[in-house]
Amino acid sequence: MCAALAKPVLYTYFRSSCTWRVRIALALKGIAYDSAPVNLVKDGGQQMTPEYQAVNPMQQVPALKIDGITLSQSIAIIEYLEETRPKPSLLPQDPKKRALVRMISEHIASGIQPLQNLTVLEQFGEKKQDWAKNCISRGFKALEQILHETAGRYCVGDEVTMADLCLVPQVFNAGRFKVDLTPFPTINRINKALLELEAFQTSHPSRQPDTPSELRV
Repeated sequence: MCAALAKPVLYTYFRSSCTWRVRIALALKGIAYDSAPVNLVKDGGQQMTPEYQAVNPMQQVPALKIDGITLSQSIAIIEYLEETRPKPSLLPQDPKKRALVRMISEHIASGIQPLQNLTVLEQFGEKKQDWAKNCISRGFKALEQILHETAGRYCVGDEVTMADLCLVPQVFNAGRFKVDLTPFPTINRINKALLELEAFQTSHPSRQPDTPSELRV
């Protein structure tokens, strides 16, 4: 089979928020793919093996093999899917709204998530819970202010965009680290609305091939 026609392969970990963003995008765009689970915690992390380093030199998930190339970094993957499979669109046509979507996406993907990912948390030992909680709360305080100006039903207006794909996994992480969402009513409202959508449900960490049985719902 021609590489460009081969079924995409997503290197994934059920609880990875970055991978969840991509799973949502694939679901929304109706792109069938094969999952290649990479356990980030078992035996020191399968991402550290030479075999996976050949896939993604950064030794992170996600990575997506598609159209004969291998992509890493969730935002870059979503942007590629948007450019090559534009329906339904995850970026508004209006350039100002498009910029707002990218701004919110990067606020989460660059300004919040990296501060509480596995590699960073390992440096904090017993204090990792407090560190993650404080980083998320600080980021959410700014995000709540931004969304107060941009939100409709979702992050930017009433259509699902790339910003929403970043928001839901980050709220899930906030729950894992016991962040109180009471001070963030807009974030909480948008998250609940998005979780009603099928693409967000089917891509949820509790419903993946590599989800441990005790965490399935």
